[in-house]
Amino acid sequence: MKTQQKNGRERIALVQGASRGIGLALVEALLARPDVDRVVATSRRPEESASLARLKSEHGHKLSTLPLDVTEESSIAQAAEDVAQNGVERIHWLFNCAGVLHDEAGLSPEKKIEDLRPEALEHIFRVNAFGPLLVAKHFLPLLRHPDRAILANLSARVGSIEDNHLGGWYGYRASKAAQNMFTRTLAIEFGRRARNVICVALHPGTVDTNLSRPFQSNVPEAKLFDPQQAAAQLLRVVDDCTAEQNGCFLAWDGQPIPW
Repeated sequence: MKTQQKNGRERIALVQGASRGIGLALVEALLARPDVDRVVATSRRPEESASLARLKSEHGHKLSTLPLDVTEESSIAQAAEDVAQNGVERIHWLFNCAGVLHDEAGLSPEKKIEDLRPEALEHIFRVNAFGPLLVAKHFLPLLRHPDRAILANLSARVGSIEDNHLGGWYGYRASKAAQNMFTRTLAIEFGRRARNVICVALHPGTVDTNLSRPFQSNVPEAKLFDPQQAAAQLLRVVDDCTAEQNGCFLAWDGQPIPW
């Protein structure tokens, strides 16, 4: 039996960047919750994800998948239109999870200023900063309703300017700092236009995913989380968020992180 709002409306979660890592783990965790009626999972090519196909076979109508490329605004707009046309009237959880630190095309964190490449900076900003902001732009109509809703952007502690003591990683640090500013600014605007929405930037800790795998050697074993543990921790944080925390930057344990 579905667990629904008292008004009978379904409670729906959308995970952007859902085909692997933390995004996939969030989809799994949300599907297991009795207070979530449907989950929409988006990624660039969801049809190529064996993990999403497995979850779809296990959960049937509770999970739907859609293509969404955060580097293309037209793709984001089309996904928002498709979600609305699929009978979704309200989104109660929206997680922006897609992110890039390195890739097989040669993108890698800069160790010194000579490593900077404009095309790499542009790409990393399009994924990490512009993408979540444009998702918020196009999904705002589905977030603006009387029920409590969460817009959570997966950030990183290295995006904290105050916490930067090591330098390097210019593009990733700056793109996450920009994402943090966008989140904070969204929170202020939503405080006027969509007062039900709590916007937060979340630091998941170091998670054993492809993104962090080349950089895990100095991470204590107790501080290296598997994706399922990270998803559970992040969901606890957003479940506990109050309206007063709208626009905050929070770690996996709920502690605030300096900007």
